[in-house]
Amino acid sequence: MVTIRRFDNADAPAVAGIIENCLREVNSRDYPSEVIERMCAHFTAQRVQELAGERQMFVAETSGIAGTVSRDGNKVHTMFVHPSAAGRGIGRLLLRHIEALAETEGYDHMETSASITAHDFYRRLGYVDVRSIETPFGLNHILRRSLL
Repeated sequence: MVTIRRFDNADAPAVAGIIENCLREVNSRDYPSEVIERMCAHFTAQRVQELAGERQMFVAETSGIAGTVSRDGNKVHTMFVHPSAAGRGIGRLLLRHIEALAETEGYDHMETSASITAHDFYRRLGYVDVRSIETPFGLNHILRRSLL
């Protein structure tokens, strides 16, 4: 069973660990090591706490924290699921949770900046490509999904 709840500051080390594991084990297939190192250095426990203060952040729990996502209005941010929990629908549950919140607040679409690694995940869940951009962390795809 998966429970989605609001992030608590005590979750920061676990969330930072999930992000690092994802980056090193999964995203490293699509990005050079220097980009992975830069991303890992960016997503420290302290930075995760700062981001949670700027956005609504959520975690998915099974027998521990298995994933995270955050949102700012209708923007999806920091979506990561621990590689050992991948393929169980946790990412979909997290995404649908924040989409429902955004829809309740009157937004008609969601938008995200997805890594090369996450691009197909979002497309499978109904997001469509808007454009691609180059970021300090490499190529990202901007995708959008209608909530109507």
